[in-house]
Amino acid sequence: MSAPIVVLDVPVEENLLPLTALLRTRGLPHRIFEEEGRQVLVVYAEEHVAPVRELYRAWRADEVTISVASGGRANATTPSLNWRQWPVTAAFCVVAIGMFLVIEVFGQQQLIPWLTFQPVDIVGRQLVFYEMGQQYWRLVSPIFLHFGWLHIIFNCLWLWEFGRRTEGVLGELNQFGLIVVIAVVSNGVQFASGGPSIFGGLSGVVYGLLGFAWVAPLLQPAWAIQPPPALMVFMVGWLVAGYLGVLEGLGMGAIANAAHLGGLLAGAALGGLFGAMSRRT
Repeated sequence: MSAPIVVLDVPVEENLLPLTALLRTRGLPHRIFEEEGRQVLVVYAEEHVAPVRELYRAWRADEVTISVASGGRANATTPSLNWRQWPVTAAFCVVAIGMFLVIEVFGQQQLIPWLTFQPVDIVGRQLVFYEMGQQYWRLVSPIFLHFGWLHIIFNCLWLWEFGRRTEGVLGELNQFGLIVVIAVVSNGVQFASGGPSIFGGLSGVVYGLLGFAWVAPLLQPAWAIQPPPALMVFMVGWLVAGYLGVLEGLGMGAIANAAHLGGLLAGAALGGLFGAMSRRT
């Protein structure tokens, strides 16, 4: 067996029983012993150091709750509604919902041209698009424009599902930057693909966060944020169905397929970059 590597050195009063039970279920061999009034946790493989430290950090930060069931089996659950742990993800959901309510419920449709990728006006019953100029907020603003209750509800649910995963490992500042970059890329790809048009929604960002959450753990195993394979298959299948015209055929209207694909690829690329950087450091 390899020489032990010290991962944790904590007060003897700290109860590590839930943590050690969880580490066993994750297949992370370790040993805990007392030394000079301290508890020391050691592992025997270098690749186990980061996962153990990340699980301990998440446990102590209340990002996961570990309960030991009968028989010593540990279960880890992530609180899904505690928005204070993922304030950036929650903020984007709140802003998107707020804009939808202002426009659709309170009838402020005059705000729509301020959210489109290009300035737009109606001239003689036709849409006329103008150059963006220096209105650079338009690179991001289409993500706050939604067309119907189902559109906003499902986009926010998916944003919450994937956003809390990525924000949990990146932190607030990096999460904000990640969403903005994905928004710019997905909106830009949609405009380059479809030309001047009115498009919007958070779905490009959703696919970007999905791509990040899938790729990053492949390079940084300590980030246990990868969605279940079945969910990944469903999301990619939905993307393919959009490109094949199935969704429009079902009466769901025009789908910004290019934004979805652009967001997915951008998120996957950023996941690879951040995962590799985290692994090196």
